Amino acid sequence: MLQQGLEELGFSAELIERVLPKLNSYVNELELFNSAYDLVGADSHQDIIVRHILDSLAPYHQIKELIEQAKESTSEIIEIADVGSGGGLPGIPLAIVFDDVHFNLIERMTKRCSFLENCCAVLQLKNVTVKTLEAERVPQNSFDLVVFRAFRPLEKKMIRVLLRILKPNGKLAAYKAKMEKIQAEMEGIAQWAPKWDVLPLKVPFLPENERNLVVIPKP
Repeated sequence: MLQQGLEELGFSAELIERVLPKLNSYVNELELFNSAYDLVGADSHQDIIVRHILDSLAPYHQIKELIEQAKESTSEIIEIADVGSGGGLPGIPLAIVFDDVHFNLIERMTKRCSFLENCCAVLQLKNVTVKTLEAERVPQNSFDLVVFRAFRPLEKKMIRVLLRILKPNGKLAAYKAKMEKIQAEMEGIAQWAPKWDVLPLKVPFLPENERNLVVIPKP
């Protein structure tokens, strides 16, 4: 199922061959520790693959384009943050796929960070750093791109925090669902995020679920 999903997302055969073993290992880690660490909402192995792994990788092409854009303005390694990482979603699947950039998993709960650090060791992810802290405590101008999924709604306090930790020309990429909810959230923060774009996503095996990536540039 995971391989078929990656094929539907447009992954090349070479990329699938490289990432599939680590993605499967990550699924196994989530299954093994989910009940102890309360990592994800999932009722089955299939649920973890579809609603968490494939959902995290649904914007593969869009994230790839954002990374390429960031590379145009710097010669340094691109720094990406997954804020409110929880069980490592979407940060770990993205880090497995984009192994030439550096990912920072920002999570305030110590026990979840222990799981994330164990995952990075088991999966041998050398491009990931786990940081046990709240987004509000992250130094400003730290990241080229900030991603977040299953995080709190975008509101005044949070958008100001997220924009602050972006580097100049940095961007936020928020995994969101229905367009009407997105519009309502963005209207409420228009003062701080006047420009934004919505990129429609398709999650394999979930054709009925509306999913979008909201991209917000740092003003």
